[in-house]
Amino acid sequence: MKFGVFDHMDRAGADLGRQFEDRLRLIELYERAGFYAYHLAEHHATPLGMAPSPSVFLAAVAQRTTTLRFGPLVYTLNLYHPLRLIDEICMLDQMSGGRLELGVGRGISPYEVGYYGIDPATGPERFAEALEVILKGLSEKRLTHRGSYFAFDDVPMEMQPVQRPHPPLWYGANSLESADRLARQGCNVVVGMAALGVGQFAARFRAAWQTLGRDAAALPLIGLSRHVVVGDSDREAQSAARRAYALWYDALIHLWRAHGVGLPRQMIPADFEGALDGGYIVAGSAATVRDRLKRDNATAGINYCICRLAFGDLTFEESARSVDLLAREVMPAL
Repeated sequence: MKFGVFDHMDRAGADLGRQFEDRLRLIELYERAGFYAYHLAEHHATPLGMAPSPSVFLAAVAQRTTTLRFGPLVYTLNLYHPLRLIDEICMLDQMSGGRLELGVGRGISPYEVGYYGIDPATGPERFAEALEVILKGLSEKRLTHRGSYFAFDDVPMEMQPVQRPHPPLWYGANSLESADRLARQGCNVVVGMAALGVGQFAARFRAAWQTLGRDAAALPLIGLSRHVVVGDSDREAQSAARRAYALWYDALIHLWRAHGVGLPRQMIPADFEGALDGGYIVAGSAATVRDRLKRDNATAGINYCICRLAFGDLTFEESARSVDLLAREVMPAL
């Protein structure tokens, strides 16, 4: 079992510069605690994502760490020119000595991509073509491509990543049906479902991987992401989690609420108790968190346990306390 961190970088207060610095200090703690990777979301025009240019923040991460892997989860490919993104991917992989994890997606919010003049209806095919171009550009010395959205004729690829042919791919999965495709593509995945649904996805992914005749030891990472707050007591941790979750959830629905519609997949409960009961939040003493993670991880059949340790208005000290208790009293048991 590997452990990772997912971060929306949702707005924590008025001082954004302080938020960035506090987060970088936390990321240094993640490395020392033995986390495998730090994953940063990309969102635009919403308090849910205050790092809308992931590459900029991740460049700082590359300089503040030496062993921790990191990457976007995900780059919203439909908002980038492929040539520009190829260069950014190569730079980050080179600056970190080959520690980049490459998350890709088309963007879950039609409003965010719409602000950039992208028709959400073209999202799936535009994304597929952009990914094809990017993977080709990362692995070949010259890029030639003719498609519906992009055309390149013998473009020199002067930049190359350290990891060949490209950094490991990641994708955010939200449906059972996508397991077969992602197994074929060899993607690491973070599954946006409750533990039981993740378990069904993981079983199907493993079956598809086996059918392809691939080595079980080379199985990609299959992850489940949860908000995690650890304290000296259940009461202390759940009080902090309740307060912070309300602010995070408000940021989550911000753009959808502004347009008078609900979330496209209402899987995450709005109320704290429902989220706690469903395992979307795991909050409590180290013993409580350890037992819940152990139970849900077994149900989910995952090999990658992803924690959201900084969200809402959790202070640096509260998140740092969670990291310390996780590292000492939870992670070794799992």
